[in-house]
Amino acid sequence: MSKTSGSIIEAALKRDPQEAEFLQSIQEAIHALERVISKNSNYVSMMERLLEPERTIIFRVPWVDDRGETHVNRGFRIHFNQTLGPCRGGLRFHSSMNLSIAKFLSFEQTLKNALSPYRLGGSSGGSDFDPKGKSDNEIMRFCQSFMNELYRYLGPDKDLPTEEMGVGTREMGFLYGQYRRLAGQYQGSFTGPRVNWSGASLRTEATGYGLVFFAQLILADMNKELKGLRCVVSGSGKIAMHVLEKLIAYGAIPITVSDSRGYLVDEDGFDFMKISFLRDIKAQHRSLRDYSKTYARSKYYDEVKPWNERCDVAFPCASQNEIDQSDAVALVNSGCRIVVEGSNMPCTPEAVDIMRKANVIVAPAMAAGVGGVVAGELELKECNLSWSPQDFESKLQEAMKLTYERALKAANDFGYQKESPEALVHGAAISAFLTIANGMTDQGCV
Repeated sequence: MSKTSGSIIEAALKRDPQEAEFLQSIQEAIHALERVISKNSNYVSMMERLLEPERTIIFRVPWVDDRGETHVNRGFRIHFNQTLGPCRGGLRFHSSMNLSIAKFLSFEQTLKNALSPYRLGGSSGGSDFDPKGKSDNEIMRFCQSFMNELYRYLGPDKDLPTEEMGVGTREMGFLYGQYRRLAGQYQGSFTGPRVNWSGASLRTEATGYGLVFFAQLILADMNKELKGLRCVVSGSGKIAMHVLEKLIAYGAIPITVSDSRGYLVDEDGFDFMKISFLRDIKAQHRSLRDYSKTYARSKYYDEVKPWNERCDVAFPCASQNEIDQSDAVALVNSGCRIVVEGSNMPCTPEAVDIMRKANVIVAPAMAAGVGGVVAGELELKECNLSWSPQDFESKLQEAMKLTYERALKAANDFGYQKESPEALVHGAAISAFLTIANGMTDQGCV
């Protein structure tokens, strides 16, 4: 690593030593951008400026449960960078949520949005509130209290939140209802909720489908296709389920899903009927273990992850750092040749190093996950609810191809060959950073 790259990381470590996730995301970005930074010393100060969020909002969220007891959670919203336009980014409700995770997610979202076909800034946020086990009324009261503070920072020309972990249609509905009430007028919409008041609800479908389209683009350049390939998927949320759907449509054989307690493998592969059954299990808050009571060729493994299963392509769609060093070794030994990141920063630094040495191609979430950004903006800007699924998928495929080509071109411009397993990692970061840096240069020191 060059002295200039090292100095950026050293400064970040000194300033925010306790923010492990944010520091990890910085180190990954600096590694991907090292050739860019070493060629232009102006990019050092540009990167240092980029790494400090434009606005960090932390607030208390008091709410009352069904027994009349008062609770207080902490809310976060990070407007990381608005050089390219108004912010877009997810809201995560999970007990692990903290400032470091909010900053890491908003930094990743900033780069992802810059790589998309749209001019958007990046944001993220959420709360350490966990919706699991809460009643609808408790979640409504929490969401209304959360929005009482956040609404003043939102709007179509400021920032609009999107679904993330722990935030689905129900939560977004409650949040939007309170936002509309407080704002006093209809000001655009959040992306994700129901058709009748806020767009076509295509964002999670687009993220999952986009991951599969991206995998298909990689395979096409290798003169291969998804048909017949064994695919391992982690997670069992909306994005993971949509990945399964599209893999089946392409003739692939998805064999796993997972949750916080373990993973489920079906050696025959999932089909559309099985996916419907999985969705019923999730909707009823039952364990994935119940699936194996119906399908004899399946098995649920407690307290382990699915990376030991023989596969050709892996889709980590659960959470950050879900693939550690031992998992990466298992993936390599299982025959995996391509990892398409559905979750942000799913691999630890040690796992990244192992996959790099084993020549496993990595499609970073920054590029492969652009589908959600595309769907959100199509909902807001075009609002064409008469689109057929074919029309929408055509637009999505076009956007994913454009993103793929942009990443490869940027990689090639800085000497990373298309065949390199890290070409997409470097290229995506380079293209996104240069887009933001050019805007920052034009706008001056603001």
